[in-house]
Amino acid sequence: MTGKSKKIHFIAIGGSAMHNLAIALSRKGLCVTGSDDEIFEPSKSRLDKEGILPTSIGWNVERIHKGVDAVILGMHAREDNLELLKAKTLNIPVFSYPEYLYEQSKEKKRVVIGGSHGKTTITSMLLHVTNAMGMDVDYMVGAQLEGYDCMVKITDEAEVMILEGDEYLSSPIDRRPKFHLYNPHIALISGIAWDHINVFPTFDNYVDQFNQFCQVIENDGTLIYNTEDVEVSKLGNKYANTLNTIPYQTPQYEVTPDGTLLHFDGDSYALKIFGGHNLQNLIGAMHLGESIGISNADFLSKMSSFTGAGKRLQKVSESDRFSMFKDFAHSPSKLKATTKAVKEQFVSRRVVACMELHTFSSLKKEFLPQYKDAMNAADEAVVYFSPEVVKHKKLAPITIEQVSAGFGGNVTVLTETSEVLAFIHAQNWSNAVLLMMSSGNFDGIDYDQLGEALK
Repeated sequence: MTGKSKKIHFIAIGGSAMHNLAIALSRKGLCVTGSDDEIFEPSKSRLDKEGILPTSIGWNVERIHKGVDAVILGMHAREDNLELLKAKTLNIPVFSYPEYLYEQSKEKKRVVIGGSHGKTTITSMLLHVTNAMGMDVDYMVGAQLEGYDCMVKITDEAEVMILEGDEYLSSPIDRRPKFHLYNPHIALISGIAWDHINVFPTFDNYVDQFNQFCQVIENDGTLIYNTEDVEVSKLGNKYANTLNTIPYQTPQYEVTPDGTLLHFDGDSYALKIFGGHNLQNLIGAMHLGESIGISNADFLSKMSSFTGAGKRLQKVSESDRFSMFKDFAHSPSKLKATTKAVKEQFVSRRVVACMELHTFSSLKKEFLPQYKDAMNAADEAVVYFSPEVVKHKKLAPITIEQVSAGFGGNVTVLTETSEVLAFIHAQNWSNAVLLMMSSGNFDGIDYDQLGEALK
């Protein structure tokens, strides 16, 4: 499927990734239509602004006809979706989201960033520098970035496609991890920490997905890998004889009041980001930049203006003696790295970390022990979960005691948003930092409003 196709229909157009791809293809000049049984903000307004918001909510088989060149199927749809069944009957090509991205980048150099954590940040860093240097690249990234109004860009002109490589499933009818479909020329693995246990029931099964990812790297391709991660380092060593392998690790750095002073190759670079894991991500991104023609010195110099990826240690509010950050962290490794980074940056301040158990994996009682000591760097830690969300996900109930034990017993566990807010408002926020971590929003807490009230 080339960019010359005239009519593309999205089944489940309202998803975060799907609506961004729909916008990108519409901007490329394709005729884009779509359906969904629910479309929330900001997808709804963004699709409407581009003129591709469905005129009605729900599935409509009349939207599938012989004039449709291809269908892109989102994860939100089901295998028995009426539009999907009609597309199959009419022999219209059906693509998953990653399949279509690959089809659009077959003639390009593909750079794919994989890993259980850090991949959005690394992709964002690389895009920040390519943009600052005026390089024309296509891309797909998993967060809304400052200065970008779409998470996807697809053109005929760009020679490089930068792809964030998610290990989750491709579509309801394609159970392969997304990053298995991209066949990168240059690949990076940032870290491996068991996740998505509803799909990958054992740690070994999960690790094998990254092994298979290495196997789909193009001949004479490059693997950039984090040597400080045990499982990633094993893969780097395993493929050292068949791929061009480039190891990386956390560089030397100093904490400064405004961020970080990075020391590399005899020079020092002032950065606005902070935290060892972010500096580690930066070095991985730098090697990616080098692989597409950007010198290390140029890369690190351009990073001086990078403030972070969306929802990744994003500053919400600040005064002389108070700071509040929000972060997408939800897995054990992410919680540990983010909490440690904030305490390291604000060593003389009291750090209060609040996190929400929201994902399928995090709400399974079998997975809770993976969180042991994940928030120990904080001076005080709160864990919130909603029993209603557990029920909605059709999971076995979990108790406050099970969650507390999973984290090592050194956390306050709450089950009502009102309790979380009451706890926060009861604290003394002079000379303190509040860190809110979740892939959700604590069932409706307005971070901006909260930050203004506390500073």
